Amino acid sequence: MSSDRIQQRFAALAKARRAGLVTFITAGDPSAETGLACMQALVRGGADLIELGVPFSDPMADGPTIQRASERALAAGMTLTGVLDLVAAFRQQDDTTPVILMGYLNPIENMGYGVFAERAAAAGVDGVLTVDLPPEESGECRAEFERYGLRLIYLLAPTSSPARVKAICAQASGFVYYVSVKGVTGGKSFDTEEVRQRIAEVKAQTRLPVGVGFGVRTPEHAAALAEISDAVIVGSVLIELVEQHAAAPEAMVRALETFVVGLRTAMDARRAA
Repeated sequence: MSSDRIQQRFAALAKARRAGLVTFITAGDPSAETGLACMQALVRGGADLIELGVPFSDPMADGPTIQRASERALAAGMTLTGVLDLVAAFRQQDDTTPVILMGYLNPIENMGYGVFAERAAAAGVDGVLTVDLPPEESGECRAEFERYGLRLIYLLAPTSSPARVKAICAQASGFVYYVSVKGVTGGKSFDTEEVRQRIAEVKAQTRLPVGVGFGVRTPEHAAALAEISDAVIVGSVLIELVEQHAAAPEAMVRALETFVVGLRTAMDARRAA
């Protein structure tokens, strides 16, 4: 089953005593043609999982950087079907790196939960994070995802109450995504000690790995979180590299790989210290 990739990757990381590195880019930004090369560059640089953004016209959880990425991708013609085609192309050369789609409910609902789940699983998607689908309203969607082996990944925020943490952890699969700061992606930096405490509270409620994202912009940020979490999730700063090199795809691919190498090196050095 495709969903085994997430579990297998985190098991291998735990055995090696390494934190996972989850890298985010938006599918189709700046063009459909560059997406596959960018995904492959992230893996070469040391990414353990790829979070692939599904472009959406009103990405409410995302700051300006990722909003612009969605706009560029939509303008270039990217669709949900195109995202699944991109994953399928990636799977022709890489059948081990987990791929998680991150987006919003509307495109999935329009396609139909069952149709989407079947097509996503066939393409090689492992999990889906739908920002605007709360657990209380996810029953129908979750049933279809489970039918096809897709993991439904949930967000937890600094403002999540203990009861909310417990409820979400009870339904979570794949891993739990802890948002390290209040607000949207690409915003202010996090407080390491506060994050440490919150991760401990989450881990008391689940055996799933806990990844931390939002506000991770430097190798130093990633290294700090690698000490206290199972995975570090990096997005907006990678999208900025895509934006900077949008007119030069080869330079874009090199910049992504080089930056991810720096993240991975810093994370491993901190864990080994």
